[in-house]
Amino acid sequence: MHASTMPLYASAALVAGVVFFARGFRTMRTRRLIANTPTARIRSMAMGLVEIRGTVQPRSHVTAPFSGHDCAYWQVDISSRSRRGWTVIHRNQSGQPFFVQDDTGVAMVYPHDAACTIAFGVEEQYEGLALPACYADYMNAHASALGQLARVGMLRFRERVLEGGETVFVLGTATPRAQERVIGDGDLMLATGTDGAVVSQRQTLDQETVAVVRRGENESTFIISQESQKSLMMDLGFQSFFQLLCGPALTLFGLAWWLTAWSSGRMPWSR
Repeated sequence: MHASTMPLYASAALVAGVVFFARGFRTMRTRRLIANTPTARIRSMAMGLVEIRGTVQPRSHVTAPFSGHDCAYWQVDISSRSRRGWTVIHRNQSGQPFFVQDDTGVAMVYPHDAACTIAFGVEEQYEGLALPACYADYMNAHASALGQLARVGMLRFRERVLEGGETVFVLGTATPRAQERVIGDGDLMLATGTDGAVVSQRQTLDQETVAVVRRGENESTFIISQESQKSLMMDLGFQSFFQLLCGPALTLFGLAWWLTAWSSGRMPWSR
């Protein structure tokens, strides 16, 4: 490292160390929350913080924007490449609720603001000025001015989807379902033949819903994951260990440099 850049690196290490340390405690708390919350059967789950596992069933007609696949939920991000790696310039997700069903009942999940651990279904890289139509049309409709400027370089497109029939783990806040039936955007209310049967099934699931799971007002932890509880806890354990180890190390590095510079009279502004 060049001597003139050391104040910048030391300051960045101080800030990053504090952020890593705080995130480590938050990750550790989330892991402990998962461990201490028993998996409930949907039919008998209590209101409040709840942990359920079941099969995804779409409630609305949802189409993933990049692949065009029908799904229950999608999540996309667009990144631009620089010398330091990839930087996310755009994120988006579908907002329509979907059902999670086990052998005892049905819950409705509102995925807004959830921390999702879902495998990538699509990941492609293209020059921004030579994008396929699906990516170019999406960016024209959704990307910010910064995203449009990023089209002069290399872009990475990633899409995650939850399809009907997949098993998910959900940790969130259960609330009583509303008495009235709320129709989400994209619901298929007028259909015949096979589509009519699909609509009928979704209406039945809607009527059988015993509770709604979402991000709570008092407890913000909200996770939707394709991983098992055991795998998720293992991943969170590694994350918290890394964050709690690196946080103090970075802080000590930055603090030591500034203390050394101050004691030796080599402060940047004194030159």
